[in-house]
Amino acid sequence: MTEEKQEKVIYFCTQGGENPEKASIPFVMGIASLAMDIEATVVLQGNGVFLAQPSYLKHIPQGGEFPQMEKLVTDFMELGGKLVACVPCMKDRNLEKSDLLEGVELTAAGKLVVAAIEADAVLVY
Repeated sequence: MTEEKQEKVIYFCTQGGENPEKASIPFVMGIASLAMDIEATVVLQGNGVFLAQPSYLKHIPQGGEFPQMEKLVTDFMELGGKLVACVPCMKDRNLEKSDLLEGVELTAAGKLVVAAIEADAVLVY
């Protein structure tokens, strides 16, 4: 009996509160992927790493017609989405692991390259 391969999508989010609509899209897409039984990972890079901070999320205005960012991130993680933050991007913005939401994973380039190669699709916002 052959086990079917789990489909995987990675969404790179490089925007924070400076562009709430664009920052929302990876989470909207991730939630849609999870609803379709597709494994979804959102990787926060650049200013996107700020989205891993609970205190920051509360102050981001709604992006377009999307739900508020705090709800999107919470729903994504509660549905089983994986949220990953770039360590060099965090260091550049003076963020520590203790500043982040519980469950956020930390990573750097090498691990992300392998994950991107193994994914069925990679999208960047």
